[in-house]
Amino acid sequence: MRVAVTGATGFVGGHLVAALRDRGDAVRALARAPAPGLAAQGVEVVRGTLDDAAALARLVEGAEVVHHVAGAIAARSEADFLRVNRDGTARVAAAARAAGVRRFVYVSSVAVTGPTREGAPPDESAPPRPISAYGRSKQAGEQATASSGVPFTIVRPPAVYGPRDKAMLFFFRLARRGLAPVFGSGRQQLQVVFAADLARALLAAASAPTAEGRIYHAAHPVATSQRALGEAIASAVGRRVMRVRVPGLALRSLLTLSGLAARVAGRVTPLDRDRARSLLAPAWICSSDALARDAGWRAAVDLRAGIEETARWYLAAGWL
Repeated sequence: MRVAVTGATGFVGGHLVAALRDRGDAVRALARAPAPGLAAQGVEVVRGTLDDAAALARLVEGAEVVHHVAGAIAARSEADFLRVNRDGTARVAAAARAAGVRRFVYVSSVAVTGPTREGAPPDESAPPRPISAYGRSKQAGEQATASSGVPFTIVRPPAVYGPRDKAMLFFFRLARRGLAPVFGSGRQQLQVVFAADLARALLAAASAPTAEGRIYHAAHPVATSQRALGEAIASAVGRRVMRVRVPGLALRSLLTLSGLAARVAGRVTPLDRDRARSLLAPAWICSSDALARDAGWRAAVDLRAGIEETARWYLAAGWL
């Protein structure tokens, strides 16, 4: 199959490219800068950005499937989020439609679904309830996808982890130092997904006829807690850790100040008031039954195995 990918130099996109190449697909990827790592995997690289109509046309030419993984996870303002996650998505979807692709897969986020109550995982029919600028911009990207006229499938993963992930690396490094932060009560209920599992979910969503025009969650079905996640990380790095509780008020104050300081300095940070809301929400859980029903996908890697594999990769790469 001929497949085009945006965001291939990133964490999720890199795992997706590996899965596509393992399957034998011909892959073309958009990259802002030279990407020798992609070229070494036999990927055709198109230089350009989501603002470059000519590059997008070259990217999708002859493609049967387009996976749109690129997106902003931190921005200076909501307008900046929208410029990437809504407007950039609209441009990629328009190019895909003009090229006549069979399926456009948009990688959204459970941030669109929003937080829920403990023990009450919503399915995709639940009204979106984003609580962050990021979540609202990904919802706008979903709307841009659905209105573009391209045959599409939207996949909303929760927190993604695995080898090469820099977001969760911070917690592994703290655990190596014998520390485990606990935000609020530490009881927040979570579902996560291992990166290789998510890559398989995207392949399944792209190929299932019944998945066209649908939105899916893609998470491991077993929920965990913030506290249990910290314990799994400590075990994987072989350390006994001291839990450091960060009360909700302190967390909100610290991250609000962090966001304000970044804005004044003209920097981008994911550590802001929206992040505090997310960390203190009762639960981030969802049902992935629909993707199992329509595309036969189920997450195969449980939390403990995935965390252990991630720790081994970090150690081998010298990141820990």
